[in-house]
Amino acid sequence: MKLDQQHGTTRTTAGVSFAARLSFEDIHHRFADGTQTLRGVSLTAEPGEVLCLLGPSGSGKTTLLRIAAGIESQSAGRLLLNDREIAGPDVFLPPEKRSIGLVFQDFALFPHLSILENVRFGLTALSREEGRRQGMIALERVGLVHLAEAYPHMLSGGEQQRVALARALAPRPAVLLLDEPFSGLDSRLKDSVRAETLEILRRSRATAIVVTHDAEEAMRMGDRIALLKSGRLVQIGHSRDLYLRPASLFAAGFFSELNLFHAEVRNGAADTPVGTFAAPGLGEGASATVAVRTAGFDLDSRTGTVRAKVLSRHYLGVVEMMELALQGYEQPVRARIRCGVVPEAARDIWLTPRTSDVLVFETERESA
Repeated sequence: MKLDQQHGTTRTTAGVSFAARLSFEDIHHRFADGTQTLRGVSLTAEPGEVLCLLGPSGSGKTTLLRIAAGIESQSAGRLLLNDREIAGPDVFLPPEKRSIGLVFQDFALFPHLSILENVRFGLTALSREEGRRQGMIALERVGLVHLAEAYPHMLSGGEQQRVALARALAPRPAVLLLDEPFSGLDSRLKDSVRAETLEILRRSRATAIVVTHDAEEAMRMGDRIALLKSGRLVQIGHSRDLYLRPASLFAAGFFSELNLFHAEVRNGAADTPVGTFAAPGLGEGASATVAVRTAGFDLDSRTGTVRAKVLSRHYLGVVEMMELALQGYEQPVRARIRCGVVPEAARDIWLTPRTSDVLVFETERESA
C-alpha cells in the first residue's frame, strides 16, 4: 500500500497485471478510399516496458494503436501477443478477448454514471459485488477512492484522466494502450499528471504503448521510443540514442530545434558559415545538410570562432532565444542560451559551435 499524501488515502499495489509482449509484424493499412496509412511497420513492445509511439499528425501512430486494440484491421501483416497470433490473414480476435486495455484521448467517461460505475463498466463478466470490489481496487491504484460516488463533471481534467486509467486497468490487461493521454490537460497540469500516470503504469506492471506527438513527453515516459513518419518506422531505441544518433534529418529535427546549412563535401568535410565539419560516409562532391542545434552554440562577447551581430533576443525565463546575423550569410542563425551569458548591451559577439551538437546528413532528394 502507498499513502496518497494529498488526500490521506492509500493506493493498493495488489491486483497487478501479467505483462505481455506485443509484436507488430510487417503491418500495412489502407482506408476504404485507398489512402495508405501504414507501410510495413514491425516493432515489439517488451513485457512491462513503456513504449512511446512518436510522430507528427498523419504518421500512423494512432492507427497502429487502433489495430492493436482491435478497433481497426490491418490490410496485411500480423499482430502477436506473447507469440500467439491475435490478428492476421486468417485470425481476428475481438477486442474483448485480447487482454488489451485502451485509454482514449478524450477519456470517454459516461457523464450519467458515477466514477465507480465508470470504472466497473467493463467488468461485465463479474457479479455486481465482485465488480464493485475490483472497481474500488482500481480506484485505489490511482488514488481516487474518495471520489468513487462523484460524477465526471465534478472532477478536474487530471482526475478524469486517472479515472480513465483506472477503468482501463480494472480488467488487469496484459497490455495498456494510451492515445495522446495528456493532450486535453492544462499545460500546468501535464508534468504532475504525466509523472503520476507513469508511476501507476510501473506499479501495474502492464506493458504500455503511449501515443504522443511531443518528443519531450516521449523522452520523459518511454523506456524506448518508436518514431514514425508517413506510415513508416523511422527509428526505434532509447531516448538518448535517438537524440545523440538520429537516423535522419527528420529524426534530428523531431528532438531538437535546428539551424540548417547546405554544403558540398570536399575532402571529407562540409564547410558552413559557422565552421567546417567532418562528413563521415559521404563521398566527394555529395550534397550535405549540416544541422546545428540551437542549443549547440557557445556565445561570448570577447572571443570565439565566428563574429556575429545580435538581431534580436527573447527572454524565456531560464534561457533566451537569440537571432544572430553572420557576415556573408543571409539567413539569421538562432541560438538558445542560458540567460545572463551575453551582456544585455552586447551587439557584436562571438559564436562557437559545439561539435557534439552538429549533425551532418546527405541531403534528401525531394520525392517526385
